[in-house]
Amino acid sequence: MPNYTFVVNGKTVTVDAPADLPMLWALRDKLKVRGPKYGCGINVCKACTSHLDGEAFNPCVTPVSDCAGKEVTTIEGLADGENLHPVQEAWLEQDVAQCGYCQPGQIMAAVALLKKTKNPTDADIDAIQNVCRCGTYFRIREAIKSAAAKM
Repeated sequence: MPNYTFVVNGKTVTVDAPADLPMLWALRDKLKVRGPKYGCGINVCKACTSHLDGEAFNPCVTPVSDCAGKEVTTIEGLADGENLHPVQEAWLEQDVAQCGYCQPGQIMAAVALLKKTKNPTDADIDAIQNVCRCGTYFRIREAIKSAAAKM
């Protein structure tokens, strides 16, 4: 099998994997990075949302070969040491999580939105397509607005 080298959460790594292996399995099974969750595997629920070169992407449908030479950031790489990212702080302040399964992907989608849009409208926030089966969308919206005000 070929090797693919990329940066995950600031650390250069190389994995031996088939070219079409979904990046999610490279992260979870080969690198033991467990923040990105497996939900649907078909880019619908977006529980696995992470960043590829700073843009939101869904590793459940992205082949590991497409990530070679790029930078992958997962929820584990979002905080700066002991300091949480403002979106993570807002999530805690707004008590967003219920079951918590989708929250890493939700937070990564919110961070990607706030990189592009400093003061998102309700419509901007509604354009995030990550699914929360617990229905915490109101609190997600409030957390994004709170984080935007602090960033």
